[in-house]
Amino acid sequence: MKQVEARINRERLWHTLSELGLIGRSPTGGINRLSLDAQDLLARSHVHALMLEAGLSVRQDEAGNLIGRLEGDCIDAPAVITGSHIDTVTEAGKFDGALGVLAGIEVLRTVKELGVKHHCPLEVICFTDEEGVRFGIGYLGSRAMAGEWSPEWLKAKDKDGISLNEAMIQADIDPSLAERAARPAGSIRAYLELHIEQGRVLEDANLPCGLATAIYGYRWLLVKFKGHADHAGTTPMALRRDALLAAAEAVIAIEKLAIRSGGTATVGTLKLSPGAVNVIPDEVIFTIDYRHSSIQALTEMGQQMETTLESLAFRRGLTVEVSETDGATPVTCSEQLTSMLTEVCGSIGIKAMPMVCGAGHDAVAIHSLTEIGLILVRSKDGISHHREEWSSLEDCSDGADILLHSMLRVAQKVLK
Repeated sequence: MKQVEARINRERLWHTLSELGLIGRSPTGGINRLSLDAQDLLARSHVHALMLEAGLSVRQDEAGNLIGRLEGDCIDAPAVITGSHIDTVTEAGKFDGALGVLAGIEVLRTVKELGVKHHCPLEVICFTDEEGVRFGIGYLGSRAMAGEWSPEWLKAKDKDGISLNEAMIQADIDPSLAERAARPAGSIRAYLELHIEQGRVLEDANLPCGLATAIYGYRWLLVKFKGHADHAGTTPMALRRDALLAAAEAVIAIEKLAIRSGGTATVGTLKLSPGAVNVIPDEVIFTIDYRHSSIQALTEMGQQMETTLESLAFRRGLTVEVSETDGATPVTCSEQLTSMLTEVCGSIGIKAMPMVCGAGHDAVAIHSLTEIGLILVRSKDGISHHREEWSSLEDCSDGADILLHSMLRVAQKVLK
């Protein structure tokens, strides 16, 4: 069969998406598979079985990444890899991350079934903990593969006090060996990831797919305003040291700063104490997620945020603590791979557009190992990280077909 005629099995891909979407599903329809919890482990076992069913050799590396491999004509050649994650945020949809993993399995299964020859080995990877929701540190598996593992991460704890170290042991992953997951230089020829857009750009353009030219960098901050708890009725307004009022001003200031900078910023969690109706809040702890495609702009955003927070604290007689809990540098996708992806789209009749990706993906970490390319699939109404997240069978399949032909081009040494 000619390569240009090759297509993935659309119904099979959709079936696997639907099946995986049942694992961790709550009564309200959202999916909860926080990294290495019981539901995530069940899902990982399911993915392992799918890889075996597809005829792949399967192994789990020292960081818990699941790797399905299809050998090429030259087993010593660097691998062409794809992948994503299956851990979720709370009350998530079924496409974020899962599409990339399941489409990758489907692509390799299609190559094997059709007997398409390829020089380089092909791999699909289900990375450990991309979201960072449970322990506050994202890209754990892909960072480990990129040689960026930090033993300090093992001390991080979830809301129940369980450390990453404990969670890995419970998942039968030896945390003391995680750094051995690092792939040697030259072992990966290219990394191509398929992911839902998680935004409205493609829908507004009425296109099924996009090709990322760059991926936003991000920083996560933990902010603590500390004031004084007093009686809500007897303390005059001018004498108050209200931590919540400072936080309220900060949220508005952060929004304005993001707009001026051309980036994004979000206060996603907020906790106040003592939390009584008639007591002035003495402490507020909240998080900031801010992002930009330029490292200079990202750095300047952070500096301006800290200056603003310190100024608000001083004016209201408070103290403020700001700590960075996680982050990633903006990355540029390979011009060579993006050009090749564009050619593939044209050759198989799928319309796609170049765009900047605002969401972070495992490709960010793998970028330090090899050239990366990122295929994005249209998201209905731009909704993501929510149970109403949706991408159509047709769009998901189009993205998987682009991935199929692109991996084969690179694996067959068409890419120069």
